[in-house]
Formats: sequence, structure tokens, C-alpha cells
Amino acid sequence: MDSTNNAVKIAIVGTGMIGPRHAQAVLGNPEAKLTCIVDPLPAAQAVADGLGVPRLRSVQELLESEHKPDAAYVCTPNRTHVGISKELLSGGVNVLVEKPISPDIQSGQDLVSHASRQKLSLLVGHHRRFNSYIRSAKQLLDQSRLGQIIAISGLWGLHKPLSYFDEPTTWRRSSKYGGPILINLIHEVDMLHYLIGPIVRVHAEETIKQRGFDAEEGVALVLKFENGVVGTFVLSDAVSSPWSYEQGTGDNPLFPATRQGFLRILGSAGSLSLGDMETWTYGGAEQNWSNDIVKEKVNVKEEIAFELQVEHLIRVLRGQERPICSGEDGLRAVIVCEAVKKSMATKLPVDIATMYEDATEDSKL
Repeated sequence: MDSTNNAVKIAIVGTGMIGPRHAQAVLGNPEAKLTCIVDPLPAAQAVADGLGVPRLRSVQELLESEHKPDAAYVCTPNRTHVGISKELLSGGVNVLVEKPISPDIQSGQDLVSHASRQKLSLLVGHHRRFNSYIRSAKQLLDQSRLGQIIAISGLWGLHKPLSYFDEPTTWRRSSKYGGPILINLIHEVDMLHYLIGPIVRVHAEETIKQRGFDAEEGVALVLKFENGVVGTFVLSDAVSSPWSYEQGTGDNPLFPATRQGFLRILGSAGSLSLGDMETWTYGGAEQNWSNDIVKEKVNVKEEIAFELQVEHLIRVLRGQERPICSGEDGLRAVIVCEAVKKSMATKLPVDIATMYEDATEDSKL
């Protein structure tokens, strides 16, 4: 951007579950201007009216209109992320695309390359990197307060109602575009990448299916990280439980907050439970299992992740910061999710480097 005095113009493409939340965050920032909503569905008009902005019916209409923005949020179904993002970038608009950046590795690589050729910013909406709980945990880890990290153990368990899979979102029944691996686990993967480091190997087992749809309903994972940390993670969208990121942090107002621990990080000098935000350390001069174990609360400064994400986007467009979650970061999460699906199918461990190399070779054919 040429001037820090002018408001950054932002459009929202898609008015499903997440688009209006982004729109409210944009409206709340005095350095941003929400130019319009883009959505072909007639029901989107009520959303636009509620936000006090025009509704346009297509990206082409947006690019040809007086409402053309500096950046756009792409909040459409997963299968459309790449095509819509490329259309915006080709029209000179920077993009923040909701996760997943793409439904597969090759199209994700294509999008990242396209943004680079256009010399425009491509960010991915893994908003957890801006969540107060995650930021507090990241600071604690960066300060080595837990010593050497040895292992992690995570849970994500919620129960989606059958209406979640009805029109106009029946695509959520598809194993290619829907299912909790691409919709939910991808958030967990990016969170672990941000906190712990790159995942290099996965072994996955699918959970019992109850709905009868093509999409999976959950998975149990064994993970290996580049830095030697190992871990487990269990995910299901068909269970009744208080253990999930959304419930543990209170991040999403759709789900009642439980403040229960959903991720445990085990270190040589202490351990952390995210959600309840408790650290556990041995008292005494040495780490000894016979010493008393001491619990302490981590102070968390409560801030709204979507609002911090808007602030960050503005600074990126003004050349003041590099993306906290770039297109490359978003693609890494997709690669891991592809590896999870492959491991589920083969019943074997999958190396992430092999997944990336295979996709690169396929793209040359």
C-alpha cells in the first residue's frame, strides 16, 4: 500500500458460517473498509443488508465494479478456494483464503505459484495463530519454560448435527471435499506446526462411521515431528465431548466454552495443558517423580483472533509485516492431511516428504 493514512478496502466472498464473522471484524477496524459482499445466493442479500454494504453476485462483477478492493477474504466451499483465489489474484486483488487453501496438494501448489507470479499477497485463514491461548502457549514455548519438548497429546471431539450436511452444504458429505480431516483436522495440524514444528510422519486409523456418508467421521493419529517430538491426536465430529479447541478456548461463540484441556504438551522441565491453561512442574531442585507436582495458571490476555487477523492483513498489505500464515504454510497443512488420508487407506505410516515429492512429480506429467 502507498499510504498508511488510507483505509484498506476489503471484500468478503462467501456468506456461509465464517464469512460474516470476518466481515464483522473488518467493520470493527478503523483502518479497514468493508466494500461489499460477493455471493450469488439470494439469501446473501440479507447478510449484506445487515452489514450495510452492497451484495455483488460474482468475482467478475466485483473486479469490474467501483467496489474492487485491495484484498478479499475467500470464504466459499473448499472445492472453490483455488479457482476463486486465482481469479482475484489475476484481477490484482490480494487474497486471504479460508482453510484449506486447496482440496489437494497439486492445486495448492498451483495457487501459491500463481500468487508469486502476480507479486501479490496470499494468506491462509488459520486464525488460531492469532488466538490468545495459542499465542500465550507459543510465547511460553519460545521461552523454553517447559524445557525440551518430548511429546504431545491432543483431542478434538464434537457432535455435528445432521442438518450440518444438508443443502446447500451437502458437499460436506464428500470424502474429497468434506469430512473432518479437511474441515477440522487441518486447523489442528496448522496449530501443531505453529507450536511444535513441521510434522514429518503420520500413521492414521479411521474411527467408526455412523452417518452412512462417504466422508470420514474421525481419525486417530500417531505423529512424528522434524525436531524429534512425537505425539498422538484423536479427532471425531460424531462424539459428545467437552474436549476441543473451540470449547477449550471459547473461540467460537456457536459452541459453549468448557475451558477443558484439549492439547497437552509434555516437556523435560514441565508440561502445559491448553484450554484450562495450566502448567505442571515438579517442586524441588531436580526433576523427580517423588517430588510434589505444582500446578500454575498461565495468564492469558483475551483478544479476538479475527480482529487481530484483520490488523495483521493490513500491516502485510502496507509492507510492515510478513504473513504469519502464508500460502506455503497453508499448503504444508494440506500435505499432512493428504498423508493422513493415504495412511488411513493403506494402514501404513506415511512420510510427509514423500507426499510432497510425489505431488511435485505428478504436476510435471
